[in-house]
Amino acid sequence: MAKSLEKSVDAYLKSLPAKRREVVETLRELVLENLPKGYVESFEWGYPTYEIPLAKYPDTYNKRPLAYAAIAAQKHHYAVYLMCVYQDATLRKQLEDDFAKAGKKLDMGKSCIRFKRLEDVPLPAIGRAIKAVPPAKYIAAYEKVKGRA
Repeated sequence: MAKSLEKSVDAYLKSLPAKRREVVETLRELVLENLPKGYVESFEWGYPTYEIPLAKYPDTYNKRPLAYAAIAAQKHHYAVYLMCVYQDATLRKQLEDDFAKAGKKLDMGKSCIRFKRLEDVPLPAIGRAIKAVPPAKYIAAYEKVKGRA
């Protein structure tokens, strides 16, 4: 993902044009409302990021906090990064089903949901995905992927 040169979530939001800021603020509120206890909001990778701090889990491959989700206003689209969905086939299937039930097209890479307008995304589906994985479960999945479990 391309990154912003800003240093904080607030600075990043202020740097966006009003219409784009409104979309990112809506996504931020959605994430914060559904974020399980133990994750924190920060500004890593050039975007608002939701992660497990190094103080809680220092054993990451890159010595950076373990990223769980992120939101961004890219040049030609918006993005919600859901690393939890990338690690969990059942959660991915639920997200795909939620999009289909809402009549929305899911444009997703490994963890990145891309869209042009907020109306293109069923926000409750994003909220459910964010809410679905508490930190202990996310760490266990991470360790399994890294061959530590």
